[in-house]
Amino acid sequence: MAASQRRRLIAAMLLSISFGPPAFADTCVPVPQTVAPARLAALSRGFNADGWINGEVPSRELLQQLRRAGMSHVRLPVPAERVMPRFASKVQRDETLAVLDKALKQLTALGYAISVDLHPGERFNRLHKEDPDAALHEMQEAWSGLAGLMRAYPADRIFAELLNEPDIDADTWQRQAGTLAGFARKLLPANTLIVGPVNWQRADSLPRFRPLDDPDVVYAIHFYDPMVFTHQGHWDAQDPLHDIMDLPFPIDAGDPKVRAIRQDLQARGATKALGMLDTAIASARDKPGADRWLAPALEWQRQFARPIIVNEFGVLKAGAPRQSRLRWLAEVTAYARDHCWGWTHWELAQGFGLVDRSTGRPDPDVMRALLGAARPVRR
Repeated sequence: MAASQRRRLIAAMLLSISFGPPAFADTCVPVPQTVAPARLAALSRGFNADGWINGEVPSRELLQQLRRAGMSHVRLPVPAERVMPRFASKVQRDETLAVLDKALKQLTALGYAISVDLHPGERFNRLHKEDPDAALHEMQEAWSGLAGLMRAYPADRIFAELLNEPDIDADTWQRQAGTLAGFARKLLPANTLIVGPVNWQRADSLPRFRPLDDPDVVYAIHFYDPMVFTHQGHWDAQDPLHDIMDLPFPIDAGDPKVRAIRQDLQARGATKALGMLDTAIASARDKPGADRWLAPALEWQRQFARPIIVNEFGVLKAGAPRQSRLRWLAEVTAYARDHCWGWTHWELAQGFGLVDRSTGRPDPDVMRALLGAARPVRR
C-alpha cells in the first residue's frame, strides 16, 4: 500500500478505533499522527455536561446509558471565574477543584475521555477585552490549579481546552493562545490540548487562526448555523429569535410553513427577525446544509493537516420542530463522520439537551440522529 493511501486509511479509521466499526471515507483529510489516533478516537462522539461543576450532576445510570450507546467523550465546562484568583477566594477555588476531581473520578471509571474546558463568563470576558495581559495572567493561574488536579489522571484520557470562545480580537488571541499553550504544556507535558478561534469559534473564523507550534493539539469549532433555526424560540424575550417558532429545516422559501412565518413576522413588524430569516433563506438557495457553513474549516484542515473537533453544536428544543431538529443533528454528525472529525453535542439535559425530560433518559430519536449507525441506547 502506498504511503498516501496508508495515511488516508489511518485518517478514516481515527474516529472508529475501539468505539465502532471502521468507516472508510474518501473525504477524510490525512493528518500527521502528532495526536495519538486513540485519543482522536476517544473524542469521536461526545456531549457537553454543562452545569455539572455548578451542581447539576448527571446520574450514574444516565452516564452509563450514554456510554453503552457509544458516547466516548464528555466535555466538562469549568466556570473560569471560579478557578481564577481575581474572581474567587482560595476556598471557592478549592471547592470548585474538589467538584471537578469527583467528576473526573466518576467519568474515568466509566471509561470516558474528558475535556476540561476553561469556560468563562461575562466578568472574565470583560477583563479580557479591557486588559488582555491581566486576563492572560488569570488564565495561567487557572491552569496552574486545574493542571495540578489533572495530573493525577491518565494523560491519554484527559484533554485540556485552553479557553472557550475567546472574546477578543483574532491577533491578540493568536499571540495569547501560543503563550498559554506553552504554559499549559509545561504543566501537562503528556496531555493533548484543545484550542479554537475567536468569534464564537465559528468555522469561518478558523482560517484566520494559525496552528500552534505545539503538535499535540486538536482544533475546536462550534456550529449553530443557521442560527435562525438553531436558536428559534430564544429564551431572551428581547432577542429577535424569540419571535420565531416552528421554523423547519432545511429552510426553503417555497415551503408553506416558511412563507407563513415570514408573513407573521411582517404583520407583527418584527423586522430584525424577518431580516435574519431572509438571510437564512438566501443562504440556503446557494448551498443548503452543513457543507455551506463548515467548508471553511475543511479548507483550513486541508491546508494545515491538523485534527478538528466540532465540540459544540445543537438546537434549542423550545421552538424547533422535532423532526427538523433531528434532521439537522443527523446532518452535522454525518458531516463530521465523513471528514473524520470528532463531535460533542451541546448539551446534556438543559435547553439544547439530548435527554428526554419526561423520562430522564437519553431521547432515543436524538441518539439515533447523532450516532447514525452506532449502537442503540439500551433501556
